Amino acid sequence: MTNESSKTILVIEDDSDSRNLFLAVLEARGFDGIAAENGASGIQQAQKYLPDLIICDIMMPDMDGYDVLNVLRQDPLTAIIPFIFLTGNDDKAGLRKGMELGADDYITKPSTIEEILKAIAIRLEKQAMLRYWYATKSHQLTESLAVDSEAIFPSTPQLQEVFDYIEAHYHQGITLSNVAVAVGYSPAYLTSRVARETGDTVNGWIFKRRMAAARPLLRNTNKTIEQIATALGYQNACHFSRQFRQHHGLPPKAWRKQQQSLQSVRNLKPQLIDVCPQSEKCLLTGRS
Repeated sequence: MTNESSKTILVIEDDSDSRNLFLAVLEARGFDGIAAENGASGIQQAQKYLPDLIICDIMMPDMDGYDVLNVLRQDPLTAIIPFIFLTGNDDKAGLRKGMELGADDYITKPSTIEEILKAIAIRLEKQAMLRYWYATKSHQLTESLAVDSEAIFPSTPQLQEVFDYIEAHYHQGITLSNVAVAVGYSPAYLTSRVARETGDTVNGWIFKRRMAAARPLLRNTNKTIEQIATALGYQNACHFSRQFRQHHGLPPKAWRKQQQSLQSVRNLKPQLIDVCPQSEKCLLTGRS
């Protein structure tokens, strides 16, 4: 079982009675509880504290739970945090929408304390298993990750320590906070400095380094998308796929297939040239 006393859980719930009840139950079981009374506040709390798990009501004024989840899943710092929805009904369309956005589970109100704690335990255990798998298995892909980092990072001597740390640790799931601690700056100052001197953020450079490592893994190995995502520091293959598609315009599987097709054409072209080396009328599709 996971060590509950070390886990922080964020509860986003606009009803004060329900919110306080959740906090009381969590604290009684040894969790560190954080509360937010609306969606906007919940996003701020999640980005500030990076909790181990988030419980969020769907129906809230101004910003509902779907909006909250959508924002958090697009932020590299919060994208992999397990997310459980609270809902007053079991509408299939609503459930499907939440799952497509990346929700991990649903709790239907009213629920018993045992049901809530069981859902939390399952999500935390799954997260712990993913981390364990990553720690014990990802080293098998280390040799496949090597690319020319000088072609990725800019030549900025005053930020060399930052880029050296990213290069050494990008496949370990690092974030802005890890880099800031390593180089001795606050996250806010480091973000401002890197953006000012490079035009991109620390998280942006981590993202680019991972994408650069993803391409040879997809092109040159038979590793699954899940294995590649884990080797690059992602704990969620869906998050990796979303970021890869955002950067390359295609999902990883489609990009891999495209590269294989291009390679087949490259391999075929010399053979066709050998067949008709002197003929100006000879085409790639054969002789005229």
